Amino acid sequence: MCPNGKRETANILTFALNYALCMKNCALKRNHAFDFLCGLCILRMILLHVVSTCGLRGEFWFGKLMAWSFFFMSFFFFKAGYFNKGIVGDLRLYFTDRVKRLLIPYLAWGAIGSAIFFSFLCFVPRLHPSLDRLHWEHIYQVSHFWGNPPCWFLFSFFTAYILFGLANRLRLQRLLGLLSLTFPALSYWLYTQGNPLWLSLNNVFMGVFFFQLGRWWRMLQGSVERGTAHIGPLRLTHRWLTAFSLLLILLFLVGNRMYHGEYDMSLNKWVQRPWGAGINTVCALVGFSGLLLSLPQRRIPVINFIGEHSMVFFVLHYPLIHLYRLTHLSFGHGIRGHWDFAILLLLIIFSICTWLVPHIERIPWLSGRWKQKPAPTQP
Repeated sequence: MCPNGKRETANILTFALNYALCMKNCALKRNHAFDFLCGLCILRMILLHVVSTCGLRGEFWFGKLMAWSFFFMSFFFFKAGYFNKGIVGDLRLYFTDRVKRLLIPYLAWGAIGSAIFFSFLCFVPRLHPSLDRLHWEHIYQVSHFWGNPPCWFLFSFFTAYILFGLANRLRLQRLLGLLSLTFPALSYWLYTQGNPLWLSLNNVFMGVFFFQLGRWWRMLQGSVERGTAHIGPLRLTHRWLTAFSLLLILLFLVGNRMYHGEYDMSLNKWVQRPWGAGINTVCALVGFSGLLLSLPQRRIPVINFIGEHSMVFFVLHYPLIHLYRLTHLSFGHGIRGHWDFAILLLLIIFSICTWLVPHIERIPWLSGRWKQKPAPTQP
């Protein structure tokens, strides 16, 4: 082989090695970035529920904070789509896996929350008027449990995964992707009709849309990286990601200020300008995730810890809220209008959840973390 040929081969091998190392580093950053965003989403959700329970949602600063972070619940669907590989082999195994990871914890934590809630109602006479607000229709109309309403997310998440798995197995993934472009309009129409679907399935259409949005964002990044890998170091090709993300963030800041709208996934509720809510949410999800992916992202101990163990904080915080609130009511003391109670409740929730993380995650039917069976060895 001529010297030039050897030099060219060495350059190709060097580039391939650098490319592989860079991709590995990007994956680590990507995980830290999404864990950070997950942690922020959980913090926002717990703050919302605590402040609402204490009757303090009317505070000006709190209203502004919620108005600028309304898209956080949608991020979990977006994240799932971003990391989804899009391959479904045995549909039965896929369905069983989703049941174990999502549906069983949904039922388990719903039962735990309901047991706490109804125990107080049965044994504390002064709480009996609360029974007047309970209706049997609640059981089939919504996927919320009386004692743990946030569990609706697990059921909607499970349904979205099943729809995606069926479409993939039947080779209808592209069709589902095209149809999902119409899902925001379909979701809004269902909202105008009073959300007629049972078990809160009205919000699944937006869940699938955000799921597909995450997949499209990942595919776009991969296409650009493959198309520009030949022009120089890979880190230079990431500049487009930073610039594009900053542009989307700017559009979100301007759009949310001038054409504000909000989408509440739990109730499939569109507030103010529905088209503004849709566009602003897309810009926020893609823009903020893209910016964090393009920048050196270090692990933020507290926030990333919450994001890494988001399941425990998610399913446990509301039963703790009920325990705190109903215990106070049992002794004739209300917590509404008291910031000191709200701050104390926040400290209790984060302390207990952090303490119970290793214990709950060892119980598969509570955490959804089932041990995977080793693949059979080839003869």
